[in-house]
Amino acid sequence: MAISDAQFRLGVVGAAIVLVLVMTFMRFCGSVDIPAKPAPPGPTGSQSQLLGKGAATPAVYQEFLARDATSAGVRTPSIEDMSRKFPYRGDDARHVLEVGQPAIEIAGVRLEAARDGNTLVLDITNLTTSDLAYAVVSSPTPSLSGCTSAPPVLFNAMVIAKGKTERRVECVWRQGMALAITRVETLEVSPLSAWYLSLVPPRLVGVEDRIAQGHQPPESSEKCSTVVSQAVRSGLESGQIGWRDLVDFYARHRCLTYRFPSSYRAFRSDNERQIPDTASGM
Repeated sequence: MAISDAQFRLGVVGAAIVLVLVMTFMRFCGSVDIPAKPAPPGPTGSQSQLLGKGAATPAVYQEFLARDATSAGVRTPSIEDMSRKFPYRGDDARHVLEVGQPAIEIAGVRLEAARDGNTLVLDITNLTTSDLAYAVVSSPTPSLSGCTSAPPVLFNAMVIAKGKTERRVECVWRQGMALAITRVETLEVSPLSAWYLSLVPPRLVGVEDRIAQGHQPPESSEKCSTVVSQAVRSGLESGQIGWRDLVDFYARHRCLTYRFPSSYRAFRSDNERQIPDTASGM
């Protein structure tokens, strides 16, 4: 049947009115329910929480050992290897080293004071058959200010390789100066533990800034945090946490991932506790 122009125009207008009414109703009087997005599969939590959950497991810890051993170019140890006690030596007697005088041998190291240009230096030689984590607490005598201004020589402030010597700057040289040694501590460590410790900023284990500023860590794309927690700082000041405790922990745990738990103490026997030890750490 033929439709006139008037009828056609009337039909178009009517259809438009109906469409507008439908759209208005949907906009103001109704809504389309969209199902909630399902939660992603797997564990939940922040990135740091997830890292903590994973890194606390022996399987992930063993993966870290394998990856880090490759980076260090050493044999991959087992968890049992990393759970053994480290042989420890300590000496708290006061010794005075003078330039030109014979060296002394204590706690597995040979110590000798020397003058290098305009600086007083200390040569520390590893006398053991293993890599050696070490702490030598010293002070120039007579006591002088401005020792931190002496330009440091880059060295490893954490570990001395087997059969090697590390030289560190103690102070600007003054005639008649000597060096008082008040404490020496050492731990014999495995090759991977030595690499782990070399990555640790010395301030994390209580090494004073005068010495720590010369530390040269291995080349690495990742850097360990230099922040010392208040719990560790307080523990060091009170004597409840010692150098041995801190070094023992970081010799077993990569400082890129694990943080020292304030409850941790150095192993006194093999397999003393399970590692990784993350009780209050991470």
